[in-house]
Amino acid sequence: MKPADLSGLPEGVPEHLQSQGIEELYPPQAEAVEAGITDGESVVASVPTASGKTLIAELAMLSSVARGGTALYIVPLRALASEKKAEFEEFEQFGVSVGVSTGNYDSDGDWLASKDVIVATSEKVDSLVRNGAQWVDDLSCVVADEVHLVDDPNRGPTLEVTLAKLRRINPDLQTVALSATVGNAGEMADWLDATLVDTDWRPIDLRKGVLYGQALHFDDGTERELQRGNEKETAALVRDTLDDDGSSLVFVNSRRNAEAAAKRLADVTSEFLTPEERDELADVAAEIRDVSDTETSDDLADAVADGAAFHHAGLASEHRSLVEEAFRDRLVKVISATPTLAAGVNTPSRRVIVRDWRRYDGDVGGMTPLDVLEVHQMFGRAGRPGLDPYGEAVLIAKNHEELQELFDQYVWADPEPVRSKLAAEPALRTHILATVASGFASTEAELLQFLERTLYATQTDETGRLEEVTGRVLEYLERNEFLERDDRLQATGLGHRVSQLYLDPMSAAEIVDGLRAADGEPTAMGLYHLVARTPDMYELYLRSGDREEYTELAYERETEFLGSMPSEFEDGRFEDWLSALKTARLLEDWTSELDEDRITERYGVGPGDIRGKVETAEWLLNAAEQLAMEIRRDEREGVPDGVTTAIRETRKRVEYGVQEELLDLAGVRNVGRKRARRLYEAGIESRADLREADPSVVLGALRGRRKTAEKILENAGHQNPSLDDVEADAGAEADANAAATDTVDDGAGGQQSLGDFE
Repeated sequence: MKPADLSGLPEGVPEHLQSQGIEELYPPQAEAVEAGITDGESVVASVPTASGKTLIAELAMLSSVARGGTALYIVPLRALASEKKAEFEEFEQFGVSVGVSTGNYDSDGDWLASKDVIVATSEKVDSLVRNGAQWVDDLSCVVADEVHLVDDPNRGPTLEVTLAKLRRINPDLQTVALSATVGNAGEMADWLDATLVDTDWRPIDLRKGVLYGQALHFDDGTERELQRGNEKETAALVRDTLDDDGSSLVFVNSRRNAEAAAKRLADVTSEFLTPEERDELADVAAEIRDVSDTETSDDLADAVADGAAFHHAGLASEHRSLVEEAFRDRLVKVISATPTLAAGVNTPSRRVIVRDWRRYDGDVGGMTPLDVLEVHQMFGRAGRPGLDPYGEAVLIAKNHEELQELFDQYVWADPEPVRSKLAAEPALRTHILATVASGFASTEAELLQFLERTLYATQTDETGRLEEVTGRVLEYLERNEFLERDDRLQATGLGHRVSQLYLDPMSAAEIVDGLRAADGEPTAMGLYHLVARTPDMYELYLRSGDREEYTELAYERETEFLGSMPSEFEDGRFEDWLSALKTARLLEDWTSELDEDRITERYGVGPGDIRGKVETAEWLLNAAEQLAMEIRRDEREGVPDGVTTAIRETRKRVEYGVQEELLDLAGVRNVGRKRARRLYEAGIESRADLREADPSVVLGALRGRRKTAEKILENAGHQNPSLDDVEADAGAEADANAAATDTVDDGAGGQQSLGDFE
């Protein structure tokens, strides 16, 4: 089937596809068209990575828009939302408008109503439904990317319930689900009332095998000797790939292993770089250092300069984007990564090396094998259509028995069936409250009827299990005053607000109880600790020796806590309290302007972890402020005066990472925590001061950075932001340098460090 054979698309699209080099549709794409993808029919496409799933989605969405409808593309990760929006924007030349929405869970996203194609995470779509986004009623097509992630215990239930809600709102909705090859694709298609396109076809061959000793054993029965001498297996495989002008992805089981592997593999890749590549990589390395003034950032930059990189969740998103782009541009020759990189990010390579096929599982207290589906997702990154003649995926065996085990367990094995995780109480707490608050159910019978539309209901053979868990959750929600439960189910004012704020009801209950326990205006530490002990904040683990240190700190700061501290003899609860205290102290260090490198060292985290904690705390503090206002409205005396003001100020301090006196100044766009401190020490203490400041003093305080100073003066509303012929004030520069020494070391990163993100 050729692009010219396609009908129902906006005018010019078939010709555009042909101009992009698509002379003929891949077999899975043609099968999806025959199944009615361009005629509004629902389809589940269970096909391997790099086999053309995105075009299937585009054909569905574009034909839907051509019929006058609106299409929604649901992604599992924020990073993927931006990537997909950029891909879809190529169709704007045909009159198709594209919007993306990933943040602000308590907004209704009305501005998206004018868009033809909307890209969002499942959490964002869920929040839009909760907040009454009217345009959701007009959807004609929804695409769920990576739909097999309904199996994920964290994100899966939200995707599952969101699809059920969208199909309830729009009975004629075209549902297109894109999945990796899974063991029960037919069951997924039955759940979504869709036609199944199920194939293992790939545009280029994928050879899978196992390295044992000097020999590569492949699934087609062939073997090849690997000349490795005394070189480690991974390094030898990377070298072998580079000899054939290919790139490699190496999957390992921990952040520390990813960083160590990149450092070792840089010795291999550096031998294969041209002078031009070295120059370009030096520029990328400089950008990486500018992202964050941490050891992690420096280590990554050092590896990248030699053509290698690591990739894990502890990196800042800018780090990950720079690494991914340099890898796609074939500047970085190898990435060592934790399995998160396999989850949909566009980073194909010639060879995938699964070095570690076991990882630590805290629930069992030891190493456990990875799922087949997860390893196959890693395998799927091998082979870049148009760039590689083939793809290769290799596991590494330590002995002969393991060689056969890896073939049986991963190479020849079929992936596991996808199983719903909705019946877990934490997931149901959130989704039952939202289902009632959003008007999808007003009785227990209607609630169960709605839940019958989920994948869980089609899969479970436990009679009464759903009713039993639902009953327990309803009791919890009623006990915490989020629901009224008589003949009918009705969300209270507080329950509505909790649902709109996208909080776990248990987090909301913790915050509400803490606010009601406040005796006067709470301290910043009290508020940090309150939000840190909610289920929505991933607490920092207590390391060896931490218990004694944080127990002592807990007694020192006990009067600041909002709520009663548990006894030391309540092991589980007290341990959780101390973990929350450790997380709260990280936030306190951040808002005290402690250098980011010191924070990463003190808490054993990466720059991405700091950003994650900061963004989560900011969101939870905003929710706390909204809940405090709701309680005051309902109860008059429920929360003491000054609480909402204290929460708002604390939230701003977390947002900017500054002490109280810098709040006004740090709010000016492009200023951030470090520049605010330098300006303050030079005598510019507020936005008003900055608006009237002597430009030479501003230039001096910002250490002669002319473009930056001009931009800041302009953003502050200065009458004459131009710095032509202006010389930096030496006294201001000296004060700025002293400020940098006294508070936070600027390092190579300057103002682009995490401390200055906006």
